[in-house]
Amino acid sequence: MGKIFFYAALALVLVSGLILAPEEAKLAIHPMDQFQVSALFGGDISWYTPTNVTAWMAAAVAAVFALLVLGSSRRAIVPGRAQSVAELAYGFIYKMVEDVAGKDGVKFFPYIMTLFMFIVMANFLGLIPGSFTTTSHIAVTAVLAALVFVTVTVVGFVKNGVGFLGLFWVSSAPLALRPILAIIELISYFVRPVSHSIRLAGNVMAGHAVLKVFAGFAAALGMFSFLPIFAITAVYALEVLVAFIQAYVFTILTCVYLKDALHPSH
Repeated sequence: MGKIFFYAALALVLVSGLILAPEEAKLAIHPMDQFQVSALFGGDISWYTPTNVTAWMAAAVAAVFALLVLGSSRRAIVPGRAQSVAELAYGFIYKMVEDVAGKDGVKFFPYIMTLFMFIVMANFLGLIPGSFTTTSHIAVTAVLAALVFVTVTVVGFVKNGVGFLGLFWVSSAPLALRPILAIIELISYFVRPVSHSIRLAGNVMAGHAVLKVFAGFAAALGMFSFLPIFAITAVYALEVLVAFIQAYVFTILTCVYLKDALHPSH
């Protein structure tokens, strides 16, 4: 039965390609157009203008609220699907914070849970055809990374005082090398928010750009459009995985940075 369905779908693609094929194939692919910021109600964009970015960020917040608050509001002994997903997410992030940052880091669990849920929801919403992926913009991910950087730094100094600077002093190294290593550690510390933000935005943007390129090929190849369509299907499945993995990586790095702030010693 599965083979029959596959060949029927393939035949349908071939026939539609023959019927709808353009008289002259044109490859006009603009994969970066999907990342353009536009005002929701037209006109110029100012700092207070509602844009497609703010709209889809609000949608991500609403999705998190719907899952964690509305989905688990019944608190059923036998949970439904939404409550099960909410409980799995809660347990998954709580265990991550406890394992990586230690018992001291559990008090920051609500903050880290919020980060993870917002990023993963924004990533998944961005996979809806015709939507906008907010986490593909460095302006969004840079703010998230900067908030983590400032929070971790403040926590480090509040909890340890001047002892937080021990994070940059490699006491196990030879004395002559310690000043050089301290400079390297200091530079790498301030590079953290850059790599933290670029990793998320870059991976999300690259995947969506590849999808758009293959979609352009599918529109131009006519009866052979099934070839890029198969590629789109494979890349889309990979993007679903990447959407979760990038949220996970951003969150676990936050836990690692928090651990350094709570226990700043080499």
